[in-house]
Amino acid sequence: MKLYLGIDVGSVSINIVALNQREEVVESLYLRTQGQPIQKIQLGLGLLKEKLPQNIEIIGVGTTGSGRSLASIIVGADSVKNEITAHAVAASKLVPGVKTVLEIGGQDSKIILLRQGIVSDFAMNTVCAAGTGSFLDQQAARLGIPIEEFGNLALRSGSGVRIAGRCSVFAESDMIHKQQMGHCLEDIIRGLCEALVRNYLNNVGKGKDILAPVVFQGGVAANVGIRDAFQRILGVEIKIPQYYNVMGAVGAAFLAAREVEKTGKTHFKGLELIEDHYQASSFECKGCANICEVIKISKSKQIIACWGDKCGKWSESEYSSLTVGL
Repeated sequence: MKLYLGIDVGSVSINIVALNQREEVVESLYLRTQGQPIQKIQLGLGLLKEKLPQNIEIIGVGTTGSGRSLASIIVGADSVKNEITAHAVAASKLVPGVKTVLEIGGQDSKIILLRQGIVSDFAMNTVCAAGTGSFLDQQAARLGIPIEEFGNLALRSGSGVRIAGRCSVFAESDMIHKQQMGHCLEDIIRGLCEALVRNYLNNVGKGKDILAPVVFQGGVAANVGIRDAFQRILGVEIKIPQYYNVMGAVGAAFLAAREVEKTGKTHFKGLELIEDHYQASSFECKGCANICEVIKISKSKQIIACWGDKCGKWSESEYSSLTVGL
């Protein structure tokens, strides 16, 4: 069995997908990053190795997400692309004809507009938590409700109360006020779902021409209350793909397949890398006024990669002659 891997490294989670040559997802993993991206990548590949048959051959690897550069060095990636590209490719493949992609994760959110299969516009929110999954996690904890039950409770509401959703701090204060006024729990939860959707549309989606078909992906797509709020506010059907929570990794795998088809070879280092020991650190280069923060990755006390400099002094160096003592 020949497979392509897609690895999406984010601040909250690391997602890994295995794609066969028929462009079918044969395995997917979702792991919490927990501030240890290298170790979690190795753990994920180890789990994947256990789940898949012994006769597999990895013929291509793609990385995406905020930690895509780090992941590419560790695994030997053939394709390294940003999240917008990866999510757009995955949505186009799994939902042909898609025109709008709504993506909400734990720490950020984004909107992608596609026309004739090409990204025509996009926007991201990486600053405010009020339009992300962490907002719902915080309010669910405040209400003492498991986040898994949040959406179903919202659907039981006859009419949600309006809660200020522009800021997560103000939203929590407003939610407490509505509790004190005697509103029922279901109406408050529905109001919170609507507040998140309004925040998303007023910030990330502001000025965007949201056309159907609309795809909703990211971890928050599992929340049926948020999906219902989007459908009511936008007035269109919201489609949720089968692999909604790992779409970045799915897109990275598709992009790796494209790249390997062009080059005819892969740079993947092999599943044996799960046994290697890596170390990540940084230093300030004082070679000029830029004072760049240079990230370095070491393996067995040997630097194997550097990046972050503007001039290429470190990122284009011969690592074989460098030592960890830099």
